Amino acid sequence: MFPDIHPNETFRIKVDHLHELYVEESGNPGGIPVVFLHGGPGAGTEHYHRRLFNPEKYRIILFDQRGCGQSTPHAELEGNTTQALVDDIEIIRQYLSIEQWVVFGGSWGSTLGLVYAQTYPSRVMGLIVRGIFMCRPKEIEWFYQSGASRIFTDYWQDFLAPIPQNEHHDLVNAYYKRLTGDDEVAQMACARAWSIWEGRTATLLSSKRVVQHFSDPFTALSVARIECHYFMNNSFLEPEQILRNTHRLIDIPGIIVQGRYDVICPFESAWELHQAWPQAEFCIVDDAGHAASDKGILEALIHATEKLAKQLE
Repeated sequence: MFPDIHPNETFRIKVDHLHELYVEESGNPGGIPVVFLHGGPGAGTEHYHRRLFNPEKYRIILFDQRGCGQSTPHAELEGNTTQALVDDIEIIRQYLSIEQWVVFGGSWGSTLGLVYAQTYPSRVMGLIVRGIFMCRPKEIEWFYQSGASRIFTDYWQDFLAPIPQNEHHDLVNAYYKRLTGDDEVAQMACARAWSIWEGRTATLLSSKRVVQHFSDPFTALSVARIECHYFMNNSFLEPEQILRNTHRLIDIPGIIVQGRYDVICPFESAWELHQAWPQAEFCIVDDAGHAASDKGILEALIHATEKLAKQLE
């Protein structure tokens, strides 16, 4: 990765009566603007995300989406929808007086980046997406009901543990009841189990650092509550919305990066996106899982940001 850097400036932007977002800028103030869209929804940004971009070439904008990271209120579900997050990205762009920018998103960030680019294609000069997630019922079923459970059967037992057996037939709904309920002990137990399941399965080989990150109670609460809230509401998207609207991306230079052994967001979704959006470069990383921190994924993302910078320059 590029050298560790500190933000040049940080901001707090009020986007409605309730939510206030943390936003930061780093890198070259005169460089190519790029907005980083983190995963989850609800995971927040990490300092290493700045290091995916050459600080001499890019004006790097990171922000924490509603309810997570340094944005407030923490783990808040009211007013937290895909459409609201797309509007927030536009508010940030206008606040920073940016005409066009590169959009970079991984996992849920790929979902949000694709929806934003399809909504405001004239504002996007380039699009890099990783670990493709289109939030369709079959993708939620795979990871939270039946699919990934057959690969990580040992970890799955810990995911099942907070839920009574008679509710195992609909785990997202069972978790949602407890994550939004009044029993704070049950809520935190479910938040940790939900988030740790994701952390344990994110990398090709087990990563203590990734699991520790997802185990942190502050992170676990926002990840679990916000993800479950979105999945209970079909992520506020119409059926196959992203694939149906790929024609809006035709004039945007794009790069898709996908780990071959991604268990959280299986390869199939990235393949389907590329078939619908063949203009985008499709980079398959054969020795990687889901996490951006997997070595092969990191190398592919660095290559993508450098290649796009050269193309745009």
